[in-house]
Amino acid sequence: MNKIGASIDPVRIDGSLTLLEQDLQAYQAIGLQAVELPVHGLDAIFNGTLNPDRTRQVMALLSDFDFCYSIHSPNPVNLMDTRDPGLHKAVLLASLEFARQIHATVVVVHSGRFIPEEEFNVTPARSLTVSEQIRMLENEARRLQEIARQYPDIRIALENARPYLSQSPYTYAERLESLKEQILRIHRDNVKINLDFGHLFMASRFYQFDPVATVAPIKDLVVHTHVHDNFGGVVHHWEKQQTHQLPFGKGDSHMPVGFGKIPIQAILNLLLPDYDGRLIMELRSRYLPDTQTSLDNLSALVAACEAKGNR
Repeated sequence: MNKIGASIDPVRIDGSLTLLEQDLQAYQAIGLQAVELPVHGLDAIFNGTLNPDRTRQVMALLSDFDFCYSIHSPNPVNLMDTRDPGLHKAVLLASLEFARQIHATVVVVHSGRFIPEEEFNVTPARSLTVSEQIRMLENEARRLQEIARQYPDIRIALENARPYLSQSPYTYAERLESLKEQILRIHRDNVKINLDFGHLFMASRFYQFDPVATVAPIKDLVVHTHVHDNFGGVVHHWEKQQTHQLPFGKGDSHMPVGFGKIPIQAILNLLLPDYDGRLIMELRSRYLPDTQTSLDNLSALVAACEAKGNR
Protein backbone atom coordinates (compact mmCIF):
# COMPACT_ATOMS: atom_id res chain seq x y z
CA MET A 1 0.00 0.00 0.00
CA ASN A 2 1.28 3.46 -0.89
CA LYS A 3 2.11 5.67 2.07
CA ILE A 4 0.28 9.00 2.01
CA GLY A 5 2.06 11.95 3.56
CA ALA A 6 2.42 15.71 3.52
CA SER A 7 5.22 18.23 3.24
CA ILE A 8 6.39 20.71 5.82
CA ASP A 9 6.20 24.24 4.44
CA PRO A 10 9.71 25.81 4.68
CA VAL A 11 8.42 29.39 4.76
CA ARG A 12 5.93 28.60 7.51
CA ILE A 13 8.45 27.04 9.90
CA ASP A 14 11.35 29.33 8.82
CA GLY A 15 13.90 27.53 10.98
CA SER A 16 11.59 27.09 13.99
CA LEU A 17 11.76 23.60 15.47
CA THR A 18 8.79 24.52 17.65
CA LEU A 19 6.63 25.01 14.57
CA LEU A 20 8.07 21.86 13.02
CA GLU A 21 7.04 19.87 16.07
CA GLN A 22 3.55 21.38 15.98
CA ASP A 23 3.09 20.42 12.34
CA LEU A 24 4.40 16.90 12.92
CA GLN A 25 1.99 16.49 15.82
CA ALA A 26 -0.88 17.67 13.61
CA TYR A 27 0.11 15.19 10.90
CA GLN A 28 0.40 12.40 13.43
CA ALA A 29 -3.06 13.17 14.79
CA ILE A 30 -4.72 12.65 11.40
CA GLY A 31 -2.84 9.46 10.65
CA LEU A 32 -0.35 10.48 7.99
CA GLN A 33 2.38 7.94 7.36
CA ALA A 34 5.04 10.02 5.63
CA VAL A 35 6.48 13.52 5.86
CA GLU A 36 8.66 15.51 3.47
CA LEU A 37 11.09 17.79 5.29
CA PRO A 38 12.58 20.92 3.69
CA VAL A 39 16.23 20.91 4.68
CA HIS A 40 16.36 24.67 3.99
CA GLY A 41 13.40 25.35 6.30
CA LEU A 42 15.27 23.63 9.13
CA ASP A 43 18.44 25.75 8.99
CA ALA A 44 20.36 22.51 8.53
CA ILE A 45 22.68 23.88 5.83
CA PHE A 46 24.79 27.01 6.06
CA ASN A 47 26.86 28.14 3.07
CA GLY A 48 26.94 24.70 1.48
CA THR A 49 27.85 22.88 4.69
CA LEU A 50 25.70 20.68 6.89
CA ASN A 51 25.08 22.25 10.31
CA PRO A 52 25.85 19.34 12.69
CA ASP A 53 24.33 20.90 15.80
CA ARG A 54 21.03 21.65 14.10
CA THR A 55 21.03 18.21 12.48
CA ARG A 56 21.33 16.58 15.91
CA GLN A 57 18.51 18.76 17.23
CA VAL A 58 16.25 17.75 14.35
CA MET A 59 17.13 14.08 14.79
CA ALA A 60 16.24 14.27 18.48
CA LEU A 61 12.88 15.83 17.63
CA LEU A 62 12.12 13.27 14.93
CA SER A 63 12.80 10.39 17.33
CA ASP A 64 9.42 11.11 18.93
CA PHE A 65 7.60 10.32 15.67
CA ASP A 66 7.22 7.26 13.47
CA PHE A 67 7.01 8.77 9.98
CA CYS A 68 8.79 7.71 6.81
CA TYR A 69 10.77 10.73 5.65
CA SER A 70 11.80 12.27 2.37
CA ILE A 71 13.81 15.47 1.95
CA HIS A 72 13.27 18.43 -0.32
CA SER A 73 16.57 20.07 -1.19
CA PRO A 74 16.68 23.90 -1.34
CA ASN A 75 14.63 25.23 -4.26
CA PRO A 76 17.48 27.29 -5.83
CA VAL A 77 19.76 24.24 -6.22
CA ASN A 78 20.64 24.23 -9.91
CA LEU A 79 23.21 21.81 -11.23
CA MET A 80 23.26 23.78 -14.47
CA ASP A 81 24.52 26.86 -12.63
CA THR A 82 27.42 28.58 -14.37
CA ARG A 83 28.35 31.20 -11.77
CA ASP A 84 29.11 29.00 -8.74
CA PRO A 85 28.47 25.36 -9.68
CA GLY A 86 30.59 24.11 -6.81
CA LEU A 87 28.32 25.74 -4.25
CA HIS A 88 25.18 24.26 -5.79
CA LYS A 89 26.80 20.83 -5.77
CA ALA A 90 27.86 21.30 -2.14
CA VAL A 91 24.33 22.25 -1.08
CA LEU A 92 22.90 19.13 -2.73
CA LEU A 93 25.58 16.94 -1.14
CA ALA A 94 24.75 18.43 2.26
CA SER A 95 21.05 17.72 1.62
CA LEU A 96 21.87 14.10 0.84
CA GLU A 97 24.03 13.77 3.94
CA PHE A 98 21.20 15.19 6.04
CA ALA A 99 18.88 12.62 4.45
CA ARG A 100 21.28 9.81 5.26
CA GLN A 101 21.55 10.88 8.89
CA ILE A 102 17.79 10.99 9.45
CA HIS A 103 17.29 7.78 7.41
CA ALA A 104 15.34 9.42 4.60
CA THR A 105 15.45 7.43 1.37
CA VAL A 106 14.40 10.08 -1.18
CA VAL A 107 15.74 13.58 -1.86
CA VAL A 108 13.71 15.77 -4.19
CA VAL A 109 15.72 18.10 -6.42
CA HIS A 110 14.47 20.77 -8.81
CA SER A 111 15.67 19.88 -12.28
CA GLY A 112 18.29 22.10 -13.87
CA ARG A 113 17.23 25.47 -15.22
CA PHE A 114 18.83 27.08 -18.24
CA ILE A 115 17.74 30.39 -16.73
CA PRO A 116 17.10 30.19 -12.95
CA GLU A 117 13.98 31.79 -11.48
CA GLU A 118 16.16 34.00 -9.31
CA GLU A 119 17.41 35.77 -12.44
CA PHE A 120 14.06 36.25 -14.18
CA ASN A 121 13.84 39.88 -13.11
CA VAL A 122 17.27 40.73 -14.49
CA THR A 123 17.55 38.33 -17.42
CA PRO A 124 15.30 38.86 -20.45
CA ALA A 125 13.60 35.80 -21.89
CA ARG A 126 15.80 34.34 -24.60
CA SER A 127 16.17 31.24 -26.67
CA LEU A 128 19.27 29.17 -26.07
CA THR A 129 21.02 27.57 -29.00
CA VAL A 130 20.84 23.80 -29.24
CA SER A 131 24.55 23.54 -28.48
CA GLU A 132 24.15 25.70 -25.35
CA GLN A 133 21.31 23.53 -24.10
CA ILE A 134 23.18 20.31 -24.74
CA ARG A 135 26.25 21.60 -22.93
CA MET A 136 24.19 22.51 -19.85
CA LEU A 137 22.32 19.21 -19.93
CA GLU A 138 25.61 17.33 -20.09
CA ASN A 139 27.04 19.37 -17.21
CA GLU A 140 24.05 18.58 -15.02
CA ALA A 141 24.18 14.91 -15.97
CA ARG A 142 27.87 14.63 -15.15
CA ARG A 143 27.43 16.32 -11.77
CA LEU A 144 24.48 14.12 -10.86
CA GLN A 145 26.37 10.99 -11.88
CA GLU A 146 29.16 11.92 -9.48
CA ILE A 147 26.76 12.78 -6.67
CA ALA A 148 24.64 9.67 -7.15
CA ARG A 149 27.72 7.47 -6.84
CA GLN A 150 28.42 8.94 -3.41
CA TYR A 151 24.90 8.21 -2.12
CA PRO A 152 23.80 4.95 -3.77
CA ASP A 153 21.36 4.22 -0.95
CA ILE A 154 19.30 7.39 -1.57
CA ARG A 155 17.01 8.05 -4.50
CA ILE A 156 17.52 11.44 -6.11
CA ALA A 157 14.15 12.47 -7.55
CA LEU A 158 14.29 15.18 -10.23
CA GLU A 159 11.07 17.19 -10.28
CA ASN A 160 9.12 18.27 -13.35
CA ALA A 161 8.71 22.03 -13.52
CA ARG A 162 5.91 24.55 -13.93
CA PRO A 163 5.89 26.93 -16.92
CA TYR A 164 5.84 30.73 -16.81
CA LEU A 165 4.18 33.01 -19.35
CA SER A 166 7.16 35.26 -19.99
CA GLN A 167 10.14 32.96 -19.47
CA SER A 168 9.32 29.45 -20.69
CA PRO A 169 11.00 27.31 -21.71
CA TYR A 170 13.49 28.14 -18.96
CA THR A 171 14.04 24.44 -18.16
CA TYR A 172 13.83 21.14 -19.99
CA ALA A 173 11.72 19.75 -17.14
CA GLU A 174 8.55 21.55 -18.20
CA ARG A 175 8.01 18.60 -20.54
CA LEU A 176 8.02 15.05 -19.18
CA GLU A 177 9.51 13.61 -22.37
CA SER A 178 12.52 15.93 -21.99
CA LEU A 179 12.86 15.03 -18.33
CA LYS A 180 12.87 11.36 -19.31
CA GLU A 181 15.64 12.02 -21.83
CA GLN A 182 17.75 13.64 -19.12
CA ILE A 183 17.15 10.77 -16.69
CA LEU A 184 18.31 8.35 -19.38
CA ARG A 185 21.34 10.56 -20.06
CA ILE A 186 22.29 10.49 -16.36
CA HIS A 187 21.84 6.71 -16.38
CA ARG A 188 22.01 6.02 -12.66
CA ASP A 189 19.70 3.59 -10.88
CA ASN A 190 19.14 6.04 -8.02
CA VAL A 191 18.31 9.10 -10.16
CA LYS A 192 14.67 9.07 -11.20
CA ILE A 193 11.59 11.35 -11.31
CA ASN A 194 9.47 13.15 -8.74
CA LEU A 195 6.14 13.66 -10.51
CA ASP A 196 4.55 16.93 -9.43
CA PHE A 197 0.87 16.75 -10.39
CA GLY A 198 0.31 20.51 -10.19
CA HIS A 199 3.28 21.38 -12.39
CA LEU A 200 2.22 18.73 -14.89
CA PHE A 201 -1.29 20.16 -15.20
CA MET A 202 -0.06 23.72 -15.68
CA ALA A 203 2.39 22.58 -18.35
CA SER A 204 -0.36 20.64 -20.11
CA ARG A 205 -2.47 23.79 -20.35
CA PHE A 206 0.46 25.93 -21.47
CA TYR A 207 1.80 23.51 -24.10
CA GLN A 208 -1.58 21.99 -25.00
CA PHE A 209 -1.00 18.30 -24.32
CA ASP A 210 -2.94 15.56 -22.53
CA PRO A 211 -1.67 15.48 -18.91
CA VAL A 212 -2.69 11.84 -18.46
CA ALA A 213 -1.35 10.40 -21.70
CA THR A 214 2.04 12.08 -21.20
CA VAL A 215 2.55 10.19 -17.92
CA ALA A 216 2.35 6.74 -19.50
CA PRO A 217 5.84 6.78 -21.15
CA ILE A 218 7.57 7.91 -17.94
CA LYS A 219 5.60 6.10 -15.24
CA ASP A 220 8.26 3.44 -14.69
CA LEU A 221 10.77 6.19 -13.85
CA VAL A 222 8.59 7.79 -11.15
CA VAL A 223 9.83 7.05 -7.61
CA HIS A 224 8.17 9.92 -5.73
CA THR A 225 5.18 12.23 -6.15
CA HIS A 226 3.87 15.62 -5.08
CA VAL A 227 0.08 15.50 -5.16
CA HIS A 228 -1.81 18.80 -4.96
CA ASP A 229 -4.46 20.61 -6.94
CA ASN A 230 -4.90 23.71 -9.09
CA PHE A 231 -6.92 25.01 -12.05
CA GLY A 232 -4.04 25.04 -14.54
CA GLY A 233 -3.81 28.80 -15.12
CA VAL A 234 -0.25 29.81 -16.00
CA VAL A 235 1.05 33.15 -14.73
CA HIS A 236 4.04 35.46 -14.98
CA HIS A 237 6.84 34.80 -12.53
CA TRP A 238 6.06 37.93 -10.52
CA GLU A 239 2.47 36.84 -9.81
CA LYS A 240 2.81 35.22 -6.39
CA GLN A 241 -0.09 36.38 -4.23
CA GLN A 242 -2.58 33.52 -3.98
CA THR A 243 -5.34 35.85 -2.79
CA HIS A 244 -5.41 37.53 -6.19
CA GLN A 245 -4.80 34.42 -8.32
CA LEU A 246 -7.38 32.00 -6.93
CA PRO A 247 -10.51 33.88 -8.11
CA PHE A 248 -9.20 33.51 -11.67
CA GLY A 249 -7.96 29.93 -11.38
CA LYS A 250 -4.37 30.97 -11.88
CA GLY A 251 -1.06 29.96 -10.41
CA ASP A 252 0.73 27.04 -8.80
CA SER A 253 -1.91 26.91 -6.07
CA HIS A 254 -0.78 23.80 -4.15
CA MET A 255 -4.38 23.30 -3.03
CA PRO A 256 -5.77 20.26 -1.22
CA VAL A 257 -6.69 17.28 -3.37
CA GLY A 258 -10.17 17.80 -4.82
CA PHE A 259 -10.15 21.60 -4.66
CA GLY A 260 -9.04 22.12 -8.28
CA LYS A 261 -9.38 20.53 -11.71
CA ILE A 262 -6.39 18.22 -12.04
CA PRO A 263 -7.40 14.71 -13.24
CA ILE A 264 -5.73 13.13 -10.23
CA GLN A 265 -7.82 9.96 -10.40
CA ALA A 266 -6.85 9.32 -14.01
CA ILE A 267 -3.14 9.90 -13.29
CA LEU A 268 -3.25 7.58 -10.29
CA ASN A 269 -4.98 4.94 -12.40
CA LEU A 270 -1.87 4.95 -14.61
CA LEU A 271 0.67 4.91 -11.78
CA LEU A 272 -0.99 2.41 -9.46
CA PRO A 273 -0.59 -0.43 -8.61
CA ASP A 274 2.96 -0.63 -10.04
CA TYR A 275 4.08 2.55 -8.27
CA ASP A 276 5.38 1.76 -4.77
CA GLY A 277 6.52 5.25 -3.76
CA ARG A 278 4.90 7.83 -1.52
CA LEU A 279 2.06 10.21 -2.28
CA ILE A 280 3.12 13.48 -0.70
CA MET A 281 0.49 16.22 -0.45
CA GLU A 282 2.54 19.37 -1.01
CA LEU A 283 0.09 22.02 0.22
CA ARG A 284 0.65 25.69 0.83
CA SER A 285 0.59 26.65 4.51
CA ARG A 286 -2.71 28.52 4.03
CA TYR A 287 -4.27 25.06 3.56
CA LEU A 288 -2.83 23.45 6.69
CA PRO A 289 -6.32 23.29 8.30
CA ASP A 290 -7.53 21.42 5.20
CA THR A 291 -4.92 18.65 5.35
CA GLN A 292 -7.48 16.19 6.75
CA THR A 293 -9.87 16.93 3.88
CA SER A 294 -7.06 16.48 1.35
CA LEU A 295 -6.08 13.19 2.99
CA ASP A 296 -9.67 11.92 2.87
CA ASN A 297 -10.01 12.86 -0.79
CA LEU A 298 -6.69 11.33 -1.80
CA SER A 299 -7.39 8.16 0.20
CA ALA A 300 -10.70 7.77 -1.62
CA LEU A 301 -8.97 8.12 -5.01
CA VAL A 302 -6.36 5.52 -4.06
CA ALA A 303 -9.08 3.17 -2.81
CA ALA A 304 -10.91 3.58 -6.13
CA CYS A 305 -7.71 2.62 -7.98
CA GLU A 306 -7.25 -0.45 -5.80
CA ALA A 307 -10.88 -1.49 -6.28
CA LYS A 308 -10.52 -1.14 -10.02
CA GLY A 309 -7.37 -3.24 -9.99
CA ASN A 310 -9.10 -6.05 -8.08
CA ARG A 311 -11.93 -6.44 -10.60
